[in-house]
Amino acid sequence: MSNRAVTRDDNPFAPLQREAGAGEKITRKSLTAWQDIRYRLKGNKLAMFGFWVIIVVVALAILVPWLSVHDHYSNDLVNKNKAPTWGHWFGTDDLGRDMLVRTMMGARISLFVGVMAAIIDFFIGIIYGAIMGYFGGKVDEIMNRLSEILYAIPYLLVVILLLVVMEPSLTTIIVAMSITGWINMAWIVRGQIISLKNQEYALASQVLGAGHMRIMFRHLIPNAMGPIIVTVTLSVPSAIFTEAFLSFLGLGVQSPVASWGTMISDSIGAMTIFPWRLFFPAFFLCLTMFAFNVFGDGLRDAFDPKLKK
Repeated sequence: MSNRAVTRDDNPFAPLQREAGAGEKITRKSLTAWQDIRYRLKGNKLAMFGFWVIIVVVALAILVPWLSVHDHYSNDLVNKNKAPTWGHWFGTDDLGRDMLVRTMMGARISLFVGVMAAIIDFFIGIIYGAIMGYFGGKVDEIMNRLSEILYAIPYLLVVILLLVVMEPSLTTIIVAMSITGWINMAWIVRGQIISLKNQEYALASQVLGAGHMRIMFRHLIPNAMGPIIVTVTLSVPSAIFTEAFLSFLGLGVQSPVASWGTMISDSIGAMTIFPWRLFFPAFFLCLTMFAFNVFGDGLRDAFDPKLKK
């Protein structure tokens, strides 16, 4: 066994040499809260895939009906039930209408309904939920009971009752969604406001004489925007599916207006003979709902402070 002395380089427990001032070096660029959220969202590949799918579907819905030589309502019985060709990329339906243009027109309707439902949920839910959470007490109890009563009413019953006084249309669907669709948003905002209203900045604003509306809309709601944005994003696919479901049942938009639900309903009887008539609207419906859901999940993860690394 060697008797040579153990030097510092041979000692595994010897302290490492550190340059002067190395402890004060900034190893990572400082990011604001929104920059950090964007950074983590971009790192979620599935969420970004959903985001770009949404962008592509929106672009196709805008450009295809505008650029195509075909329209979505003119009949051409000579070319009815044609399989996909270079002249008709998605084929034609039983009246000879181009399926590509009709599918993209259906995307317009579905996206319009989804965005409108999300906007209505956003405004009504924020105002109602903020009032419940901020004032509390009897105000919270009464408003919460009213929302629970509305939430207990079957959605399909609301639609059918509206159809008694209103004809089937997009307006009917949007009004039906507006009656109960904002309740989840209101409950989420209520919970956020309850947890934020006793924070130091809210109490300081109250001491300085700020009014209730200013405290709610300038201090509390902006600090609760994370869960609100996630809820809005996740409400879009639900509204898209609801519109397609009601149109499938004949309670939504009516022919010759193109909708994914009406196109699927019209193609059910011939899906084994002319499968392209069912495949394309069903595929875009599933793809769009999947894209919004994974993008919403990615937003939820990006806004969650527990997942910060």
